[in-house]
Amino acid sequence: MATMQDVANLAQCSLSTVSYAINNTRPISAATRQRIEQAMRELDFRPNQIARSLASRRSNILALTFPGTENTLGSTIMEFVTGAAQAARERGFHLVVWPYAPAQADEMLQMSRQGLADGIIVMEVRRDDPRVRLLDEHQFPLTMIGRAEDGTDSRCVDVDFEQTAEAAVAHLAELGHTDIVLLNHSADSRDHGYGPTLRIAEGFHRVMGRRGLTGQVLWCDETPAAGRRAIDELTGRWPAVTAMVAMNEHAVIGAVGGLAGRGIAVPQTFSVLSIVTSPLMAQMAEPALTILHSPGADLGRLGVQNLLDQLDGRRPAPAPTLLPCRWEAGRSTGPVPPVIHRPR
Repeated sequence: MATMQDVANLAQCSLSTVSYAINNTRPISAATRQRIEQAMRELDFRPNQIARSLASRRSNILALTFPGTENTLGSTIMEFVTGAAQAARERGFHLVVWPYAPAQADEMLQMSRQGLADGIIVMEVRRDDPRVRLLDEHQFPLTMIGRAEDGTDSRCVDVDFEQTAEAAVAHLAELGHTDIVLLNHSADSRDHGYGPTLRIAEGFHRVMGRRGLTGQVLWCDETPAAGRRAIDELTGRWPAVTAMVAMNEHAVIGAVGGLAGRGIAVPQTFSVLSIVTSPLMAQMAEPALTILHSPGADLGRLGVQNLLDQLDGRRPAPAPTLLPCRWEAGRSTGPVPPVIHRPR
């Protein structure tokens, strides 16, 4: 097995210069770095990560904390994770996932203080999130995919929920829909201050109010069975509704099935638009859903870049970075029917 001394001999430089090149602890010339990298390839030399960590006082590991015990790690969330992992890899870091919910903030802090990660990306952020609060109290580097109570924190990257609500309602309004329901996350999610749940509800109400339209919100657990039950509630309480904006990608699958079970055809007599979701989830319904695709991969990359900029001492952005969702046409939205006949 090749050693650093072997690399130094082949590259015709000192052992310390090889160490500087590997750990980026001192500047070296481009020509010398090129000789060292060529020697490493020829010798199939792989730096010892533990030794590098001791030399640089960094683990070269970033942790993404996600409440895996509360939320499903589905295709939409995986877009965030894969985007973050790729960005970390491009900068010479590794990404690990820590499944800590807000209620497990103390456990997460203990892991952080053991030096197992250089910084943390917090996902599924609540408005008053104890994970963020504890990390800040102990001055541990972090970024957020989401926004806590202080919506001006420049360490945040997030979906632009106001713009997403505007785009969703505008599409349905152009098709003639005036009575629209928002199928949101659960009441428990709302009561615990989950940021996306609250921000999309607020944005939806503002957009509907500006347009003079009638909007309702259904709070729904994140399962297909709950989505089917939501249709029973919808048709009983608000029979005039002709379109749904769904911010609950698991429940909307059941909701489409519930509509079919009642003889309500999508999109002929009822339109469904799913938001902050992924194309794979859209294909799980029949008909395939028209969606506003979550910018998850881009947000994952930005979260990593933001965190690494902090670690390198760069100035933060002046404000949170908000990204819009991307329109992807399916077959689940259409013009409002002139006369609605719904089976009871």
